[in-house]
Amino acid sequence: MERTETQNLINALKKGVVTVVFKKINTEEIRIMPCTLNPDVLEEHSVKTIIKDFNADSDHVAAWAIDKEAWRSFRLNTVISWEEGYPSGATNGEVA
Repeated sequence: MERTETQNLINALKKGVVTVVFKKINTEEIRIMPCTLNPDVLEEHSVKTIIKDFNADSDHVAAWAIDKEAWRSFRLNTVISWEEGYPSGATNGEVA
């Protein structure tokens, strides 16, 4: 993923919920992960830790996985796609 696309992803995560589709390293399973770095959304999930700064040159991104209720990270070179909002057919991060 190019630096500008990485920065766009980080900005979207800070703004609200983003659905990231990526390939898991160990299993090569495709993961659809609704996630965020938005302080208001984190607060709704009782998350006290907030990541304020990211380096767009990093090869990893950490974000709060709404469906797992935990911090998760993914490698940028495994990202297939991403879009703002919850996955299609999902309610509050629960994939149908």
